[in-house]
Amino acid sequence: MLEKILRTIEKFIPKKIYRFFQPAYHFFLAVLGAIIYRLPGLHLKVVGVTGTKGKTSTVELINAILEEAQYKTAIASTLRFKVGKEEKRNLFKMTMPGRFFVQKILRQAVNEKCEYAIVEITSEGAKQFRHLFLSLDALIVTNLSPEHIESHGSFEKYKNAKLSIAKELERSWKRHRFVVVNSDDPHGKDFLNFKIENKSTFSLKDAEPFELHEDGIDFTLDGEKINSKLSGEFNLYNILAAITFAKSQNINNEVIKRALEKFEGIRGRVEKIDIGQNFTVVVDYAHTADSMEKVYKVFENHRKICVFGATGGGRDKWKRPEMGRVADTYCDEIILTDDDSYDENPQEITEAIATGIKNRIPTILIDRREAIREGFKRAKSGDVVLITGKGTDPYLMGPNGTKIEWDDATVAREELSKISHARTS
Repeated sequence: MLEKILRTIEKFIPKKIYRFFQPAYHFFLAVLGAIIYRLPGLHLKVVGVTGTKGKTSTVELINAILEEAQYKTAIASTLRFKVGKEEKRNLFKMTMPGRFFVQKILRQAVNEKCEYAIVEITSEGAKQFRHLFLSLDALIVTNLSPEHIESHGSFEKYKNAKLSIAKELERSWKRHRFVVVNSDDPHGKDFLNFKIENKSTFSLKDAEPFELHEDGIDFTLDGEKINSKLSGEFNLYNILAAITFAKSQNINNEVIKRALEKFEGIRGRVEKIDIGQNFTVVVDYAHTADSMEKVYKVFENHRKICVFGATGGGRDKWKRPEMGRVADTYCDEIILTDDDSYDENPQEITEAIATGIKNRIPTILIDRREAIREGFKRAKSGDVVLITGKGTDPYLMGPNGTKIEWDDATVAREELSKISHARTS
């Protein structure tokens, strides 16, 4: 409530004055939130997860292992907020809501006697000091690649925002702190340059021998075979991040194996929508060229119909031709559509993506439901329709702050049902 009041007051402050005092304003809110909720992070183990990709999946995998080990957990992530058995969908259109909200979740976790809280931490959150006073015990860094460049000003500033999270772990009053880093990532080593007692790394070599399948991953943990229902090399990295953290908490391999083999998957992350159609439908959050390419590679042996836009009007314009280039390389048919255009013309956004497409003619259908429907109409037996960019995002954002309730998976099921009904009637 207080943050809403403060945001209302912001509107009446001249922009130049607000920008000047903005860092102090955000720091003040972080301090105030910690005081109001009495530094709840001091009373349970707080695990931060950051990186460009894979944060939400890693949070869910860590939670699954901790719960299998009989720990009571809390989660604050892009996907959901959970305290013990109670959970609700994240409808904020941001991974890290206001400082008061995050501290409130931690206080609820303490009150419910949770032993761990797993918090997804973003560069935008760090930029606004939302990571301060969480009293971190551990930080898991999945990877680092260009994103939010226009917001931060450069990749170096984006990277420094991520490094500030490790700095906060270094400042934490806790001891026996842990940092877990992807050693295959060229930027991973930079997160090890902090005074933190326990440092661990993970690499694909740790899972060898492994095999990637369209419907799962077979890999090795200390000589023992494990099968995961997740798909793609990127998910193997997420699994390894979770395993490495679990080992740092002295959770044994038997528990880890049991948790990973039970784990069914994550909504909006390579989520298959099946109502009995003779083609595959996949909904995924991939919203950069790099993440799209990784998802497309999972289904490289299929004819692919790709439906997507460039997430976020007014930002990261540099990535649009790159997204088009990746789709041009991997997709057999391309349907470009709206994806949170905000105040920018969605037609111009899709046309910018199309400049990277040289070998085929994309179809542009601004209405996202119409684009999904068209993808299904074109699908033949054995094809894969990939709907990327939104995942579990709860709204389609339009001009002047307007928004439409949305869920790609729900819309996909509705449109598949219409096609199925039409064919049987």
